[in-house]
Amino acid sequence: MPWLEPVILRGTHARLEPLSHDHAAGLTEAVKDGELWKLWYTAIPKPENMTKEIDRRLGLQTAGSMLPFTVFDADDTICGMSTYMNVDTPNRRVEIGSTWYARRVQRSAVNTQCKLLLLTHAFEKLDCIAVEFRTHFFNHQSRRGIERLGAKQDGILRSHQISPNGSLRDTVVYSIIASEWPTAKAHLTYQLHEKVR
Repeated sequence: MPWLEPVILRGTHARLEPLSHDHAAGLTEAVKDGELWKLWYTAIPKPENMTKEIDRRLGLQTAGSMLPFTVFDADDTICGMSTYMNVDTPNRRVEIGSTWYARRVQRSAVNTQCKLLLLTHAFEKLDCIAVEFRTHFFNHQSRRGIERLGAKQDGILRSHQISPNGSLRDTVVYSIIASEWPTAKAHLTYQLHEKVR
């Protein structure tokens, strides 16, 4: 039996469903909100490449290295994508990444809810020993968001990857370890309550 299996994760402000080709039209509309693919320091699919991106993620799921999700907001509208990735089954580690959201839900309760759902599932159902987050050095919005989750910086992988534009990516690595999860969970739950007050 695989360690990671498709699952629906539900919260008051967001829902994560296993990625499906049925979601292509909604994801295409969501990515247009803010023209997110134009951000040079992150890899977000262009609208015309959404089917290819779904194929890529589902291929990685078949290979056992990713579990991709489509994100729905409280109005049941598709608003983004997220994944468990870089799955390390023997060591019970995952990375939460390849995440993007339509501009209309950025800085709302959606991301906080999604991270709470994904982290709760990782630590309380999958018995992870650690959950990683990685982002581009220049993606300051993402770095602040990861730090707000309670993740601690592990380090920077310098010249870690070659970006599509040919520049070298320095990758900032963060993690939450199992012993930190109760405090991180309390913090995220508080943040979620504060966002919707």
